[in-house]
Amino acid sequence: MAVPKKRTSVSRKGLRRAGQHHKLYRKFPQACPNCGDSVLPHHVCPSCGHYKGKQVFEVKVKTDENATEA
Repeated sequence: MAVPKKRTSVSRKGLRRAGQHHKLYRKFPQACPNCGDSVLPHHVCPSCGHYKGKQVFEVKVKTDENATEA
């Protein structure tokens, strides 16, 4: 069985992986078709609760308890 004689350095390992596309990709948000807010692909919209045109969950509205009413 072949055993490496020296340890592979970090830079050599990085150069090898760069050719194989082992990299992180940026996530590009898209517009929600229901409300128009930005949402990541394949995720439920946090502002309206829709996914693939269906209502997945109800969005609770935060009420400010310390606000003074005029």
